[in-house]
Amino acid sequence: MSYARFDTHPIAPRPRTGKGKVKRALVGGGLGDLGRLPRYAAFAILGSALIWAPITGYLKTAPLKYKSSTSLILPGSGASASLNLNGIGQASTSANSAFSSNAVSPTETYKRLLNADRILAAAAESLGIDQPALGRPRVELVDQTSLIHFEMTGGTPEEAQARGNAILTAFFEELDALRTDEVNTRQDSSLQAISDYRDSVGGTRAQISSLQGSTGLISVKQYEVLIDRSLALETEVRSHAAALAEAEAGVSALSEQLGLDPETAAKTLKLYADDTYLALLDEIARFEAEHAEASAQFGQAHPKVVAARDGRDTARNSALQIASATTGLDIDTVATLDLAPQGVRADLLSELVRKDVDRRGLLEELTTLEAQYSEGKADLDRKAAAAAQLQDLERDFQVAEAVFASAIARTQSSKSDVFASYPLVQVLENPSLADRPSSPNRKLAIAAGIAATLMMLMALAMGWIRLALISRLLAKPAAAA
Repeated sequence: MSYARFDTHPIAPRPRTGKGKVKRALVGGGLGDLGRLPRYAAFAILGSALIWAPITGYLKTAPLKYKSSTSLILPGSGASASLNLNGIGQASTSANSAFSSNAVSPTETYKRLLNADRILAAAAESLGIDQPALGRPRVELVDQTSLIHFEMTGGTPEEAQARGNAILTAFFEELDALRTDEVNTRQDSSLQAISDYRDSVGGTRAQISSLQGSTGLISVKQYEVLIDRSLALETEVRSHAAALAEAEAGVSALSEQLGLDPETAAKTLKLYADDTYLALLDEIARFEAEHAEASAQFGQAHPKVVAARDGRDTARNSALQIASATTGLDIDTVATLDLAPQGVRADLLSELVRKDVDRRGLLEELTTLEAQYSEGKADLDRKAAAAAQLQDLERDFQVAEAVFASAIARTQSSKSDVFASYPLVQVLENPSLADRPSSPNRKLAIAAGIAATLMMLMALAMGWIRLALISRLLAKPAAAA
């Protein structure tokens, strides 16, 4: 059995070659090799200096900046109104919801408008500074809401707030200008149409006036009134014709019964009013009675009989002369008539005269009505074509007038629809007044420095133990084999 012999004398370390230095730099030394500590300490100090020197310089030299925040909101509901003017037309106006269309986002539109150069220029001019010095607002849209949030920075809280107010004022002034320009553009585009409507109304009105002047027909209603009047006259003519026929029949029958025509009956009644004639009738009756009494006692040649007969004849002749003069008839004709006012006969004569008067009145009325009816009928025939033409013109005039009035109403109502393209926007939060600076952020800078320092130290620690890690990683494949 043989035993190995170990040399107890220490072997001097071999000098390191260039290859060994490269390997040591890549692989590292052992965990207990404290000879590397100065190098790692130097790297730690140098890295910390590189990290904290810029941070310290930034915190020392960076100017303070303050932020002013403003929030805007777009109401989500629309508005509408309708106005109905009786006999003129209807006008309506409506403003749809700002979010009713998926094609256009009003919040995106207003976001771009807040950064528009003319708004920034107007805000800078109101503050008395240059536009580059003002800066641009930082606009943020809140998802799933109608909120618009923007921030402005300044050297002081008051300056930041003033810039926010300037941007807000310029934004609303620009919105008002855009809305006014839109309304004016719409109104200008409607002026030509309104002018055409006005010319149409005026032309139709001129045609109506010309037709009215040439025909004397004022309106279709007047023609309808003339038709109604003509129909009423026709009915009245027929009624008077029937009444006249009835009156003529009554006069004819009564004349036949009395044996007198109405004119003679009237003269007879006039004769009854003559006191002389009535006195002669009484004389005739008295002499007639004396003659009858004398004839009964004496002969025809007796003086009393002759005297009574002569007196009767004389009174009769006088009565006939008066009757002839009053009635206008000759004595022979009068002698054949029964002119004595005896009882009911006088009433019948009066009835005959009254009926004849009524008949004559009906005849005159019928003649007048027939003349009026004929004249009205001829006038209707002349105005029939004009009435039809006037009706068409009045219908055209009403349509043209309604269109004209509606166009004016729409033009006027469109002035109130100022939110059609640029929806209503309201200030939810006025520009705020910052209570602390927003830049530089000391806490964030220190936290970033600490984080960078920790990461550097972790990197140095990984470099210190890299030999052990590499040896363990290489040992795992060998053990597996």
